[in-house]
Amino acid sequence: MNALLGVIFHFLGGFSSGSFYLPYKRVKGWQWETFWLIGGVFSWIIVPPLAAFLTIPDFWNIIQNESSSILGLTFLFGALWGIGGFMYGLGVRYLGVALGSSIMLGLTMVIGSLVPSIFYEFSPQAGKDNIGLMISSTWGKMVLLGLFICVIGIIISGKAGVMKDRELQNESVDPHGVQVKTEYKFGLGLTVAIISGVLSACFNFGLEAGKPMATVANEAWKAANPGQGEFLFQNNVTYIVVLWGGMASNLLGCLYLSFKNKSYTDYTKKNVPVAKNIFFCALAGTMWFLQFFFYGMGESKMGNGPSSWILHMAFIILIANLWGVVIKEWKGVSRKTISTIVVGMIVMFISILIVGYGNSLR
Repeated sequence: MNALLGVIFHFLGGFSSGSFYLPYKRVKGWQWETFWLIGGVFSWIIVPPLAAFLTIPDFWNIIQNESSSILGLTFLFGALWGIGGFMYGLGVRYLGVALGSSIMLGLTMVIGSLVPSIFYEFSPQAGKDNIGLMISSTWGKMVLLGLFICVIGIIISGKAGVMKDRELQNESVDPHGVQVKTEYKFGLGLTVAIISGVLSACFNFGLEAGKPMATVANEAWKAANPGQGEFLFQNNVTYIVVLWGGMASNLLGCLYLSFKNKSYTDYTKKNVPVAKNIFFCALAGTMWFLQFFFYGMGESKMGNGPSSWILHMAFIILIANLWGVVIKEWKGVSRKTISTIVVGMIVMFISILIVGYGNSLR
């Protein structure tokens, strides 16, 4: 039952993350760095403390009483992850929701799930899954098989992206031989996506570094609610510190672009629906944070091991690809290209089932 609930919670988190960029498409008259920063104010500054306030009594005391080394390491990983998140927005801009999310989150999934388990192989800690345990156990082998199959799905999706790139290049030249300007830039997008995918894995490292804070919240809740299992919202206190780091790096990046592109004038432009823009940014930012809210709930049911991270990332990739089809990001490409991306999604869905089944064997 815990495994099933964990899968459901991870699906909800994946749906939130795979869908959060859509409200940004409704923002009018603002450049990317402007609406990304406004959305970030909600997802990094406003919503996380509010979620902690509603779910964890005295959450601020837990942070204040934590050691500076743990807070510093958690903040550092959050800042590195924030750079990856900043690149994520650019990756989606240049590759689209479907392909961009597949590449970036695929790399994040592989690195974020395997590196901690390899680390704990050489530095064992109680309650932490290491790579040796996974290789030697039936459930671990199933989880690793699911990860391998998901990587295959990502490769297939990448192949579809290359096919899409070639077809759109052919269609982006008008009858007079003039190149039509488009946001789709595969080469630049791929570079950004790789950087984003590697650094975004630091979020999971941040959760590991800040785990002592979640443990304090968990133990306090279990003492007040004996016999009711693990605290669903224990990670909400850790998110605050991780997201502080993310806010710091994203703020610097957005300010740099604002002065470079002179987009700081966006806020005072005439004929721009400021109230609507802020609303859609707030919606996007809140949806973005909800992925972690539900991830924490899923983790409490399945443990903070590779299976939780793989499921979370795989669901995001799947949902993002589905949205890519729904909003017609693949419009104008051949049936062969459409078939390729569909096969990639099916393979990733199969990987989700395998990881979920593997975790149920524990």
